Amino acid sequence: MKYAHIVRAIFLERPNRFIAIVDIQGQRETVHVKNTGRCKELLIPGTEVILEKSDNPARKTAYDLVCVYKGNRLINMDSAAPNQAAAEWIREGGLFPEKVSVTTEKTFGNSRFDIYAESEKRKAFIEVKGVTLEENGVVRFPDAPTIRGVKHVEELIRCLEEGYEAYLLLVIQMEQVLRFEPNWKTHQAFGRALVKAQQAGVKILARECIVTPDEMKINSKVPVFLEESSE
Repeated sequence: MKYAHIVRAIFLERPNRFIAIVDIQGQRETVHVKNTGRCKELLIPGTEVILEKSDNPARKTAYDLVCVYKGNRLINMDSAAPNQAAAEWIREGGLFPEKVSVTTEKTFGNSRFDIYAESEKRKAFIEVKGVTLEENGVVRFPDAPTIRGVKHVEELIRCLEEGYEAYLLLVIQMEQVLRFEPNWKTHQAFGRALVKAQQAGVKILARECIVTPDEMKINSKVPVFLEESSE
């Protein structure tokens, strides 16, 4: 999952969830933010960010904000990147031992799942969640309440009941983290949905990514802890 034209900038402010104001070598520029989440712990004035320049001259904004530095850690915050990286990873044999055909945005019941993988041996639905919230090496999801996320997890249980394999793939959009856990403080219902899904047989997987300014690629396993926090 690569970006073509990368530019470094300094984040100044975020007037709304769709745009940000940045400084590119002394020039103020309005850019599109490819993540509508809060990201308040990431987008701090003075922070270095990575932009991708668009090839479309008709666009209102010439750049997309795709990565941000948190100290020395580079975090990809492009909400489209996890699905793209996951599809590439599965096609390359990252999840299943045999070759599978991969379909994106596959409908099942009242939900549309990110990935459907099929071979002679299996039929599997995979929902992908990108994770950017990190504290002391612990990553959590979600960073805001997500009723839609709860619905997707519950629908994965239905997939199992209909005879499919079901996976929730948490794509950690950074490297060198300690573990994943639900963000119990922000959305308890999502954490409980994960626990219920795991007990039903849904496979909850977390993978960290190799992140560079122009690329994000799924890499190694991250331990998943679903025990409810008392914080």
